[in-house]
Amino acid sequence: MSLQKEIAHAMLQVGAVELNPTELFTWASGIKSPIYCDTRLTISDPKIRKQLASGLASVIQENFAECEVVAGTATAGIPHAAWVSDILELPMVYVRSKAKEHGRGNQIEGKYAAGQKVVVVEDIVSTGGSSITAVEALRAVGCEVLGVVCVYTYNLPKAEDAFNVAGVKYVSLTNFDYLIEAANESGTIQENQIPFLKNWHKDLKEGNLK
Repeated sequence: MSLQKEIAHAMLQVGAVELNPTELFTWASGIKSPIYCDTRLTISDPKIRKQLASGLASVIQENFAECEVVAGTATAGIPHAAWVSDILELPMVYVRSKAKEHGRGNQIEGKYAAGQKVVVVEDIVSTGGSSITAVEALRAVGCEVLGVVCVYTYNLPKAEDAFNVAGVKYVSLTNFDYLIEAANESGTIQENQIPFLKNWHKDLKEGNLK
């Protein structure tokens, strides 16, 4: 079994992904969705969080071998970044969505230096907005961002475009297609529900959902 499929099965096992083609979830954007992801639930399962950390560390080693600092996005990327930096024995920082309005006014917490090569760790990439914010903050202080790694992505063209414009590569442990395969194999969904889920994902990618 591929790593992508293993991670998808793990997320389903711990309840970090819910699929319900009949009773749709409402996202913050207002979009009605048959899928809801909450990777925060993975941090409560020692076995699965180690599996994710190991996977992310491997992705960094394979794609961004020159990494000198691991940067987590606040807040969901922070625990994954911490475990990954421990595996790789690298320094870690985390990046807020905006600078604090008190104290030192930091947006980046932790020790870093201009010129260091950094990889950003994110939990989920949808449109890529929070990841790009972190990339820009790190670049603003002189760091060289090698790329972004995440646990899960919806594979949206909007995200691909955002990363291309920012000039940064991103790699995910798993994605929507692997998730649907794993859900079917585990009996989480029925075979006859797959067309609906794939059509919804197609509409989401094409921007037809409001």
